[in-house]
Parts: sequence; structure tokens; C-alpha cells
Amino acid sequence: MTDATFDFRAALAANADARPDHPAVICGEDKLSWRQFVARAEKLAGTLADHGVKPGDSVASIALSSVDYAVLWAAVLRLRATMAPLAPSSTPDQIAAMVADSGARFVFVDAPNRAEFGAVLDGKTLVDLDRLDGFIDPTAQAPKLAPLDPQAGFNIIYSSGTTGTPKGIVQSCAMRSLHITGGRRIGYGPDCVTLCSTPLYSNTTLVSFIPTLAWGGTVVLMPKFDTAKWLRLAERHRVTHAMLVPVQYRRLLADPGFDATDLSSLQMKFCTSAPFAAELKAEVLRRMPGGLIEFFGMTEGGVGFMLVAHEHPDKLHTVGQPQPGHEVRIIDEDGNDVPPGTPGEIVGRSPATMNGYRNRPDLTAKAYWIDPTGKEWLRTGDIGRLDEDGFLTLMDRAKDMIISGGFNIYPSDIEAVLLTLPGVVEAAVVGVASEAWGETPVAFVVAREGPLGGDAEALRTAATAKLGKTQRLAALVLVDELPRSHIGKVLKRELRDSFRGTVA
Repeated sequence: MTDATFDFRAALAANADARPDHPAVICGEDKLSWRQFVARAEKLAGTLADHGVKPGDSVASIALSSVDYAVLWAAVLRLRATMAPLAPSSTPDQIAAMVADSGARFVFVDAPNRAEFGAVLDGKTLVDLDRLDGFIDPTAQAPKLAPLDPQAGFNIIYSSGTTGTPKGIVQSCAMRSLHITGGRRIGYGPDCVTLCSTPLYSNTTLVSFIPTLAWGGTVVLMPKFDTAKWLRLAERHRVTHAMLVPVQYRRLLADPGFDATDLSSLQMKFCTSAPFAAELKAEVLRRMPGGLIEFFGMTEGGVGFMLVAHEHPDKLHTVGQPQPGHEVRIIDEDGNDVPPGTPGEIVGRSPATMNGYRNRPDLTAKAYWIDPTGKEWLRTGDIGRLDEDGFLTLMDRAKDMIISGGFNIYPSDIEAVLLTLPGVVEAAVVGVASEAWGETPVAFVVAREGPLGGDAEALRTAATAKLGKTQRLAALVLVDELPRSHIGKVLKRELRDSFRGTVA
């Protein structure tokens, strides 16, 4: 590796030499030792090279997690090429546009996604990821390893937009290097067994998947999250590390088999990607062994926050402090710093920042705020406030803030009140158009049976008693579940679009 950048590919080869029979990747009954994993990746890399893939090229994938999906990552990076993992939840038009944007000639797909997207990928070479032996040339030899360019693309992560074509976030080898070395400081190492239950096309997964492999541990993959299966896998494989999104924690704790499962091997649990309620953090700390770390940041990078929850039980309402080497400012609409405790937009700087949006210099430029001294700060689009200790309380996305009668209303404040009501399991608040106020808040609630659980108006009345006048709900809608993205984020645009009521 270079002085500044961790060489992921070289690390994999070293792991195969040092611990050839140690398990590298497990998915269901499929399992590869470190020797097998690296050897298969070398053959796939050689085959791709024989087909013309070279350093700097992109290779796309559309698939659920599998052992060979992990092999594909290793093979592409072995060639100093760039991975472009795409979400199968995308529309065919989005898939076609993302593949075109990535520049990938090869697209690796599993059977369901070939059937779903094959028709819109005319002109691309589709390779069946679940029948990889039919593509790999057993005589192929991987080329000599090219020099590592720290600023070369490691991967392209396409943002999960709800409309239009997602933007391609180019993360460099240097940026991933910081994730890897930072992972070592928080427990990833040769003895870790990491259970990845979110998809391999999500940055949420990659910040656990990549450090685990880099340091010679074992990755256990789940193609689809299921609480009973997660518990069985954690117990069977003596899992030490796990990255979960908040809704997964909530569902695991509610599983009837949770308390009977031996989770004593857990050393560290992580969470990111969606709001993590303080009450849920406290329950995780109480009922699940090991420490708990929450991350808050963007796939684009900039400032990242970390809450070491087991060391700061009095700060569970926050997302922690800036990570080492990261800078943060909270600014108002005019770019002025606001005092501690005052909400404002979160902007930040760090070495762990994207190269930019692929093929979109215009959007890349808009992603930054330039202060009066000329320094560039990446905009998060989030509203938050810092306390006197430097811990960040996250309010809302700026676009989700409701302006009602000239007052700023933060949906998270209302959601926190709703979650205190008997029977309320989940809540999301959005702004809808109002002739009287411009916008007004409407709540969507998942509730259990109980004194108030089945009565929307009773819940709204109970919430009104605890809310300020400007926060009062115009309507409350009971739903069976909240719409979520593949990493558990509530899709508030879908909730707004679904509202069919009338408000004053």
C-alpha cells in the first residue's frame, strides 16, 4: 500500500497468504475460504481483462447479495477498475440511465434482474452472476497489478432519488481507505465476523463489508433481511459485528425468538442511514450485548458524526460528535454561523469526501458552500443544532421542514411526541398545502391495538395536548406500515403524494 492510501486489493492477497483456510465470505450454505475467495476473484479478474476491462473502467451489477457478488467486488478492484452497484428497486428507465452514466460495458445480473432489466440493457454484455462458472475462463491470468492512484474511482454509488435518475457519487480509493483505517480503530480485524443484512449496493453495507475483508475477517451475507434468519445466523456463526438500520433493530427486538437467542458473541453494533430514536437506542443497549455506535453523514462525505452510545448514555438524543479530522459548521440562510443550540444547515469538510457526481459538474458545484475565506464545505441539506459539548441533534432534511404561517416546524419534534403516545409504533410527519397557512403538518402513524391505537382522531387529540399551537396536526392517518427505501429511510414524498384528505 502507499503511504496515504490503503491498498484493498493487496490486503486481500495478503489475507489469503496469511490465513488460507479461514472463512472469508458466507451466504447461506455457500462459503469460500480466503484461499478460495482470492483465487476465484483472480480468475474472474483475468477473464474480465481478457475481455478488455482495464484500470479506470466501470463494471455494473444488479443483484441480491451472494458469495459471487463479493467475488465480483474483489475482481473488479483487482483490475483497478470501478464498481457501480445498482439497486434492483430502481425502475427500468433508471437502470438504463445509470448503466449509461457509469460507462459500464459489462453488467452482472442475477436471474430475477436479468428478467426485469435485460430488455433495457441492449448493447451491454450481461453476465449471469448466479452462473459465474459459465463466464470465468479457468485458464485466465490476472494482469500485473497496476499502480494505485489514490484519486481513482473505487466505486460509484447512485443516490436513492424518488424521482428522476439518481446521481452517481464517485468515491475514490483514498476515501475508501479512510473508511478502512477508521474501521480498524472501532474493532474490525482478523477475528471479526460481520453480519451484513443490508444490500451490497448500499453504502450502509459497504462501510462494514469492505473493512471486514480488508482486515481479514469473515463476512456473512443475507440476500434479504428476516429477523428469525438474522438471529439464527448471528448465533450459528458467532457474529461479532453487525450494521443494522433502525427499523431492523426494532423488528429484531420484537421477534418472539429474540430473548432465547445466544448473542453473547456480539462485540460491536452499528447503525446509520435513518433517524434512530433515543428510546430505541436505549433498548438496544439494554437488551443486546456489545457496544453501539451510530454514524451520521452522507455517502458524498464531508462531515461525519459518530455517537459511541454505550459511552454517552446521556446523549442518545444526538448523533454524536464530528469524527476525527472532520470539521462542521451550522449556518443560517445567509451563511452565518449560528450559536450553540440554534437550528441551522449542517455543512462540513473532511478528507473523506467524494470526487464528485459522475458526469455532473453542475450538480457537484451546487453541493458545496464556499465560505468568505474561499474554503469549500459540503452541504448536507440537513437541519441540526450543536450543544455546548459539540454533540449534534438532527432535526430534519431542509426540504422536509414545514413553514406554516411563517413559522418553521420540524417534523422530528412532532414525531417524537407521537411516539410517546400509547400504542404508537412508528410515526412520520409531512407538510401538505394549506390555503390558510401555506403548509400544515399531517401525521402518518403505525399503531398497535390499545386505548388509542385504533382511533386516529383520539391520537390526534392526545398529540395536540402535547404540541405547540403552530405544531398541531391538521390530520392523522393510520397506516399498516410506512413506505421505506431499501435501507430503511421513510419515503416522505410517497406519504405526501398519498394524502387525499382536505385541510384548512
